[in-house]
Amino acid sequence: MDERAKGRGDAQAVRERVRGFALELPGAYEDFPWGESVVKVNRKIFVFLFLGHLVAGQGDSPPTVTVKLTDPEAHAHAMSAPGAVPTGYGLGRAGWVTIPLGEPDAPDAELLCDWVEESYRTIAPKRLVARLDARAAG
Repeated sequence: MDERAKGRGDAQAVRERVRGFALELPGAYEDFPWGESVVKVNRKIFVFLFLGHLVAGQGDSPPTVTVKLTDPEAHAHAMSAPGAVPTGYGLGRAGWVTIPLGEPDAPDAELLCDWVEESYRTIAPKRLVARLDARAAG
């Protein structure tokens, strides 16, 4: 397997681990607007899990994870990941960051899950965040 294919396979595995983690959070469920996977809580998206696709003139793009990080330190850390960009459609101004997977030195699944939890805490109702905290304490 060439390095590009190996990186893409690893990226899919990381994406699936992050997806599984997100779906375990209280009240979380998967939806498919635009034909792409997102995970929502209380009908609001807290993580986008795009698979990657052929981009006109640019070849095959990697899968990505997009999260909302309002903590300045977490946001800066995510933006320092290879290839990370503020999310398009004006979402970047609200703290959303898109992180490509499969890049050399891309964040590992554990760090991405931390960012997913941060995004969840920003989006989820307080009662569900309290359930998450109770689960972690118990």
